[in-house]
Amino acid sequence: MFTATVEPPWDVSAWRAQARAALIAGIAPEDIVWNAGAQGGLLDGAKVADQPAVRDAPAVPKDFLSLASLVLCHRDPHRHALLYRLLWRIANGERELLARATDPDMHRAVELSKSVRRDSHKMKAFVRFRAVPGEDNAFVAWFEPDHFIVDRIAPFFMRRFAGMRWAILTPYRSAMWDGESLTFGDGRTRADAPSDDAQESLWRTYYASIFNPARLNPDMMRQEMAQKYWKLLPEAHLFPTMIREANQRTHAMRERAPEPTRRRIPQMPEAPPVVEPGLPGLRHAARACRNCELWQPATQTVFGEGPQDARIMLIGEQPGDEEDLVGRPFVGPSGKLLDRALSEIGLDRSKMYVTNAVKHFRFELRGKRRLHRNPDRSHERACAMWLEGEFALIKPEVVVCLGASAARAIFGSSFRLTDERGRWQTTPGGKRAFATVHPSSILRTEASRRDEAYAGFVNDLRLLSTLTGFS
Repeated sequence: MFTATVEPPWDVSAWRAQARAALIAGIAPEDIVWNAGAQGGLLDGAKVADQPAVRDAPAVPKDFLSLASLVLCHRDPHRHALLYRLLWRIANGERELLARATDPDMHRAVELSKSVRRDSHKMKAFVRFRAVPGEDNAFVAWFEPDHFIVDRIAPFFMRRFAGMRWAILTPYRSAMWDGESLTFGDGRTRADAPSDDAQESLWRTYYASIFNPARLNPDMMRQEMAQKYWKLLPEAHLFPTMIREANQRTHAMRERAPEPTRRRIPQMPEAPPVVEPGLPGLRHAARACRNCELWQPATQTVFGEGPQDARIMLIGEQPGDEEDLVGRPFVGPSGKLLDRALSEIGLDRSKMYVTNAVKHFRFELRGKRRLHRNPDRSHERACAMWLEGEFALIKPEVVVCLGASAARAIFGSSFRLTDERGRWQTTPGGKRAFATVHPSSILRTEASRRDEAYAGFVNDLRLLSTLTGFS
């Protein structure tokens, strides 16, 4: 009898190493006792990792490893043995095993994977962060997953809430994001997470106001949102009352006189005045900007960054998908291309102030993808106050407009980028400036012309290297 130890028990790399060692040693599934966490065996056999190889490692379908990564997150104590049994069969001639839905081993593996997928979906849907008292931009959430999914799902929250510091605590595992790195630790108790915060009262008020009693379906609600999760949701305290009063409210809605449709969207209030001096105060005020509708689907305001004494200001059009998630300008593919171009002409981006004419990401959904859409003139006008504030504080000597929207915001609606790119201009405020294409336009250029487009972009930026003292 042989033993194989998987630690942590949900880690596909740890299981794969043990399974590979057993497979090339020719050890049959029934001869292995799998030890993983609390799943320890009574027998202490020879370790599979110490056995000599008697065969080469066979190629394994990628679909099998994808299935294994899900199954390993399940709490079934026999999952490691099940996966090795499948691997053994595939390696010994059953190459079409993954396509056999009626096979007992495959049927069991698929059922385990579905259970993990459901649990993963519930974690994404029902994790609720609460502010940590006395700390700025720090949040903690408590969650009780059915399976070992924290390591699998934490990167989703890292991408979705990249601009804040957070921790997700569960009984077996914790995940922490400090704004730069994702780390994991031991399990915690519910008492380690805040029980409430000031924002939840506002959320409950909003939730109650949008609740439509005519569409109430308690059975479907319990099916999609099991009651075990209700204790995690601030709005769950409202459910009994809303269900009890649904019929009365529905009747009142039927009896209410119809209201005429409003043809115009009411004017959104301007952002609050700056309460702190300098760029920090302006950045803080911009977080609450509601001057146009772009704030609603966007993750956050993406404000400019760079030294306040910067002599060069780079102005893009609007943040992209990665910028929207991270909260910083030019950090995605366009930003990397810009960094490369500046480096080629000997300029340091960290000495420049980089911002966008529009501070929120405008996009349209295509399936799960968020595709960039050009901002309208109304969006540029709505963000003009923030760009003007940045100009007033930075006082740059030179301005570079990246893209047509940025050029219009600086030179006016009559400016034509195709006619005027790469030429020195003077802004209405008397600054030296020029416009060039946005780096994203180069990335969208067909491959056969991309090098030529990039060379033209670099050539435009070389106008900066002709100035003294800007390297």
